[in-house]
Amino acid sequence: MCVEPTTALMIASAGSSLIQFQQAKAQQKAQFVAQKRQNELARQNAIRRYATEQLKIRQTLAKSSEKGFQASIKAKRTRAKFIAGSEGLALSGSQERLLGDYYRVQGNYNSALQRNMAVNIAQFERNLEAIQFGQQAQSTYEQPPNPALAFASASLNVANTYYGLEFQKQQAGLMTNAEKRRQKNSVSGINV
Repeated sequence: MCVEPTTALMIASAGSSLIQFQQAKAQQKAQFVAQKRQNELARQNAIRRYATEQLKIRQTLAKSSEKGFQASIKAKRTRAKFIAGSEGLALSGSQERLLGDYYRVQGNYNSALQRNMAVNIAQFERNLEAIQFGQQAQSTYEQPPNPALAFASASLNVANTYYGLEFQKQQAGLMTNAEKRRQKNSVSGINV
């Protein structure tokens, strides 16, 4: 039995579409896995950067606190020596101004430490925002596999091939499959 060329082409087209469907399905799955991996890498990178920034700010806070503590001890020692040296004596105006100057210098130093810490904390917060933005920029949209869409595309390819062949037959002046069926049905209705 001889197979009609249109049927052979349709079988080949269906086989080709099946292979394309399988490849498209595998490609969609691989792409989804890659997207998930990219997002996981972005998340892990952000976590590491958050941890680094938090460590830096903790170290800066500890350093500033230690500086403030050392300055406070130094100021107390200096005032204690000053007061011990003038023990039993009433403080004169210049001595009171000198003591007041120690308090002013210590206050200015503490104020400078607090301002610097406020700047460091503000920078820390901006860095955290930048890390979050960086994670969003590194993340990709996850598109789960859609085998139904790939199947529909493959099916439409087969239909396109069939109707393309039918159109070519019609343009060449040959009978299309639909015309052959109509002719066969019109002949089968005749009683001889």
